Amino acid sequence: MKAIPVIQKYMTYVPKSIGFDQTIAQASEFMRKLHLRHLPVLKGGQLIGILTDRDINLVMSFKDADAEKMTVEEAYTPDPYFTSPTTPLNEVVAHMAEKKFGCALVVDNGKLVGIFTETDAYKALSELLETRLKH
Repeated sequence: MKAIPVIQKYMTYVPKSIGFDQTIAQASEFMRKLHLRHLPVLKGGQLIGILTDRDINLVMSFKDADAEKMTVEEAYTPDPYFTSPTTPLNEVVAHMAEKKFGCALVVDNGKLVGIFTETDAYKALSELLETRLKH
């Protein structure tokens, strides 16, 4: 039986990120242009959390929300799921499924090196089914 691959094999390298002080309007436009649903949030070059399309939709549902004035810092999720590039794929996927997380941030030596999203999980599943279950 083949070894379970590590998350590094399927993650998206060098993910786009956004500064905590950017506006929600800027973040929303950036995500729309790049077709992203998850943006790691940085403060002084340090990873502090994640901003998702759900976070944006939630804060914009508030009565007096103004996307031009509200910042990423007011909407992001501060405790996202972090993992190492060498974590086995099955562990990451199981944790994401259990907690209903849309992504995992991949960190090595304190630096963001990748992101593993639901889309990456679908690609991994497809590849593994093709290569390991074909007759």
